[in-house]
Amino acid sequence: MSSEEKRTWISALVGTVVPAAYLAIVLSKVPGTDVARIAYVGPMLTSIGLGIVASIVLAIVAAMASPKDPDRTDERDREINRRGEYVGFYVMSVAAIVPLALAMAKVEHFWIAHSLYLAFVLAALASAVVKIVAYRRG
Repeated sequence: MSSEEKRTWISALVGTVVPAAYLAIVLSKVPGTDVARIAYVGPMLTSIGLGIVASIVLAIVAAMASPKDPDRTDERDREINRRGEYVGFYVMSVAAIVPLALAMAKVEHFWIAHSLYLAFVLAALASAVVKIVAYRRG
């Protein structure tokens, strides 16, 4: 497994676990509370920061665990990355319509922020899935 594929797996793992943990935290506050009053900004920023830090740390750990793996990218890695980012871009472009529509409808900031966060998560996961499938199937 190339170092690029390992980083893609790490991205998929972090992109699944961190938003799921954030969702659990926010959903625990929903019962009996108006969503407009839920303090979501701090936990959301924390989850974004933890996602970035976790991806970096796990990529470093993966690189240290197998130092003999070449950290070079070849044409195949570049093509797989391009295809994955291309799909992620389109997923984000389509998913961004929802927060835009919510903002135009003057919906609570809670829903706008979460739909935008979901758009980023879906784009990252779609990109990672496309890359993993490409690495596995060729």
